[in-house]
Amino acid sequence: MIKFVKPYYPVILCVILLLLLQSVCDLNLPNYMSNIVNVGVQKYGVENAAPDAVSEQGLELITSVMPEAEREEFLSSYERFEGSSTRNVKIAYGKLNTEFPGGLYTLKKGADIEKLNSEFSRAVSALMTVMTGAAERAGAEVPATGEGMITDITAAYAAIPMLKMLPAEMIDDAWEEAGKQPELLTSQIGVVLTRLFYTELGADMVAVQRAYIIRIGLMMLGIALASGGIAILVGLLSARFGSGTSRRLRNAIFTKIESLTSAEMDKFSTASLITRCTNDVMQIHMVFTMGLRFFCYSPMMAIGGVIMALQKSTSMSWIIALACTLVIGLIGVVIVVAMPKFQVIQNLVDKLNLVAREGLSGLMVIRAFSTERHEEGRFEAANTDLAKTNLFVNRVMAFMMPAMMLVMNGLQILVMWVGAQQISESAMQVGDMMAFIQYLTQILMAFLMMAMVFVMVPRALVAMGRVNEVLNTEPSIRDPEQSKGFDSARRGYVEFKNVNFRYNEAEYDAISNVSFTARPGATLAIIGSTGSGKTTIANLIMRFFDVTGGQILVNGTDVREVKQPELRSTIGYVPQKGMLLSGTIASNIAYGSEDITDEELEEAARIAQAADFINEKPDGFYSEISQSGSNVSGGQRQRLSIARALAKKPDIFIFDDSFSALDFKTDAALRRELNAHVSNATVIVVAQRVSTIMNADEILVLDEGKIVGRGRHSELIETCPQYNEIASSQMEKEEIA
Repeated sequence: MIKFVKPYYPVILCVILLLLLQSVCDLNLPNYMSNIVNVGVQKYGVENAAPDAVSEQGLELITSVMPEAEREEFLSSYERFEGSSTRNVKIAYGKLNTEFPGGLYTLKKGADIEKLNSEFSRAVSALMTVMTGAAERAGAEVPATGEGMITDITAAYAAIPMLKMLPAEMIDDAWEEAGKQPELLTSQIGVVLTRLFYTELGADMVAVQRAYIIRIGLMMLGIALASGGIAILVGLLSARFGSGTSRRLRNAIFTKIESLTSAEMDKFSTASLITRCTNDVMQIHMVFTMGLRFFCYSPMMAIGGVIMALQKSTSMSWIIALACTLVIGLIGVVIVVAMPKFQVIQNLVDKLNLVAREGLSGLMVIRAFSTERHEEGRFEAANTDLAKTNLFVNRVMAFMMPAMMLVMNGLQILVMWVGAQQISESAMQVGDMMAFIQYLTQILMAFLMMAMVFVMVPRALVAMGRVNEVLNTEPSIRDPEQSKGFDSARRGYVEFKNVNFRYNEAEYDAISNVSFTARPGATLAIIGSTGSGKTTIANLIMRFFDVTGGQILVNGTDVREVKQPELRSTIGYVPQKGMLLSGTIASNIAYGSEDITDEELEEAARIAQAADFINEKPDGFYSEISQSGSNVSGGQRQRLSIARALAKKPDIFIFDDSFSALDFKTDAALRRELNAHVSNATVIVVAQRVSTIMNADEILVLDEGKIVGRGRHSELIETCPQYNEIASSQMEKEEIA
């Protein structure tokens, strides 16, 4: 299959890159949702615990409980704002008033915000500890929460002188105690004080919160739209890839089938070849179209989902492991149970097509013998077998979805239960738990998509194997690498030299030691009982089979040493069963004859005795011919087939029992016209009726694959008992003479 996929490598690469981009978009959506909950809702839109701007008193308050080394480092990250007292400074939280006693301090550009957040949050926690202890010593009521400790920032500033008088040991103890608190808890307490700082500076915190949520929401909307656009583009490219590959594959299969000989066609059967061209290619088309997206996108989402989920909480990694184990086990069970049935399904489709094709092709015979019930039973049995197998596979697949949903919902409940405990212990935020659930869902959905791939791929692999079986079949008849030309001096000659032929797996030769020569301007007739080898000789001349012994020369050259199209271009062949193609009468007669004129078309029909019934039709030569010529009679099909061979104007004519459906009058008229208009061509007539070949220049009588008589009609009547027996069974004594 690689050679059919190779032209689409750029498309595949583009799809993979787009899917990578889509997975990045989809994996970031839960993260933004987490930010809306954690920052937009719980922190009122304040992203960092450390303030971007703070008054001098606020900076003095927060550094009063820091050890000396941390205080110096923290202060080095801020700088005094040197603007006009009537001017506003624009920072992340809007335009803040700069009219404060002592001025305003802003965060330096390039400061390590993560480290500052940690130090600021720890300092706020230490401040709460010191102030709580002071309140307890003073006999005041201690609020239940840290947020209740400071509601008025100006009141807190009044405690700055007291804080500066605290012993260094007390500050170190408070700092040490704050370091033992969960970082998530101290960060939330730090945001509370930062909000008070911003409020003091004139910020509208409600507007800040609303702006943050709208900004993140718009980002999520943009990412979702980008992901949707990428999905549409990937679908388009995947469809072009799948459809293009399937088209090339069908063309290759059909071309290969055209090159196969009758032996290979019998090996596969027509019904099976139709299934391989249609149903099997459709399975491959589906896996190329859908499988490409699922096969690439699913691992990206699964691996990315695991990484993103672990970033939210490593303590719940065991839930991800449990989810993967359950899903992989479920998929494994489904594959083990369903996979063996895919080969069975394709074989049953072959069987159903075979029964249906036989029933439709042999409808007249079925009706004639009143065996409709029997054929209905055959079709019902084949249809029921296919339905039962498909139902079994579909039931197994139907079990997967509810089982996956049960696992998914159960794991979500488990995440909520474990996450709630971690939230109560300040080890996890609500938004992170919600994001973890989303990532877990994405991981499970990725495995579900991979399960769909595992379902499609085995069936497609079976189909690929069946298609490859056709494509890798080498026809038993091949053209030579170095072909020879025809001998112009022997044009029209057909020579058999001690020819033997045996069909595959047959015990005996179909023809043995057959030798004869057919010459231009003469008619060679071949007659014999059923199974004597008459049609075999015609097929060997056309090189539908190769001889197993001896040699066949056409135009003075061995048929195995010339290319098949060149060989057949010199021969006008009319088979036993007149085969017409859907189209018009004109298109069927002109089939294989390039640049034929209307006059030549009419002349061929006239010689073949087809002009009368053609002219009776309303549309004449442009009357429609249905599939296989089912809308004309058997005799009309034969005459149109003969006209098709005549229109080709070949050097050699082969009529393989192609007068059998003609009445005697039409047969006689046709033979007269042939004698008058193809007198320079070589004519080989295979017949069962003696009346058709009585006037032949030479008659060969076959019996069990051997020539038992040779000569003209009058000679064979006297010298060949087999011919005499055939003639006597068909004609009166007066007619024989």
